[in-house]
Amino acid sequence: MTTPVFHGIKTNLLTTASTAITSVATAVIGMVATGSDADAALFPLNTPVLIDDVRTALARTGTQGTLPVALAAIADQCSPLVIVVRVETSADGQDALVEAGLQKLLTAEQVTTYRPRILGAPGLASEAVTTALATVAKQLRGMAYALVPAADLAGALAYPAGFGARELMLLWPDSAVGGADIEGRALGLRAAIDAATGWHKTLSNVEIAGITGLAEPVSWGLDDTTTDAALLNSANITTLVRKNGWRFWGNRTTSSDAHWAFESAVRTSQVLQDSIEDACFRFADKPLTVGLVKDIVATANGYFRKLVKQGLLIGATCWYDPAANAGADLANGQLALDYDFTPAAPLEGLTFNQRLTDKYYVDFATLLATS
Repeated sequence: MTTPVFHGIKTNLLTTASTAITSVATAVIGMVATGSDADAALFPLNTPVLIDDVRTALARTGTQGTLPVALAAIADQCSPLVIVVRVETSADGQDALVEAGLQKLLTAEQVTTYRPRILGAPGLASEAVTTALATVAKQLRGMAYALVPAADLAGALAYPAGFGARELMLLWPDSAVGGADIEGRALGLRAAIDAATGWHKTLSNVEIAGITGLAEPVSWGLDDTTTDAALLNSANITTLVRKNGWRFWGNRTTSSDAHWAFESAVRTSQVLQDSIEDACFRFADKPLTVGLVKDIVATANGYFRKLVKQGLLIGATCWYDPAANAGADLANGQLALDYDFTPAAPLEGLTFNQRLTDKYYVDFATLLATS
């Protein structure tokens, strides 16, 4: 067959292989709670369920257990998506029930289409539960928020020694309400900050709605490094202070690695991982060509530029390293790309250097003459 000859002018509409990356949704809470008289149709046992209207759901939580207190505390901050796993109440073996409930959060994305990234078990804190919570947070690339179960400052300061997870933020003391209240408020405020400001902003120094007081007094001064609050922060515990309303005060995770000391660094890392991976799903199984590699690198760098412009990131770069890509690996369909990034650190400490001087008297006569 003779190949037709094209003689003229035409335009082909093409799309580039690179794509805009959208950051994953981070303001999704996942929590385990108890509630023996909750509506079983809305809150079935040991099943992750998506609550898309927290205030309406409050009418069906009942009055028992941690569920009504935690959801009310969240609702005071905002009305986010909340994935709830309700577990049985037990006078013996409650930790095991909660730990099993936390495992159910790992299936939440398949069940609800949303991945929980702000995690907690309000009112059910114990060392075993918090350890399990941190493990689940790592698997979900989320952050866990847990109350330190200590009756006094000395007990609180000793508690973090048992933890080292970058995905965990510890809180102390409890609120005056107690139970699931303070952890619920932390989860709700974290979601509110994500929605209003972004995942690059830490939990610290944002007014908390609904706090009436603390279970234990905490001394604090903005310029004092010897207070209870300063000691707690130095022990990687986020506390609460009262200045223009009640606020969480502390930016740090339990990690001993300085790279992951700040909550914002961990969450930035998680968002970059998931967002880039999700966007690059479309590249999987395509022919591994020079053009494909360039498109993937361009996609990642385009996303980084957008985040920097939005003030969510200080800088980041993706590149192809020949040393990491042997010919045999490429022939086997295996490609490795590198990227680095610098997250936005919180302004945790601000120092002013005050100097007494007489230099402003030098032109005093001129000032008198012209004033």
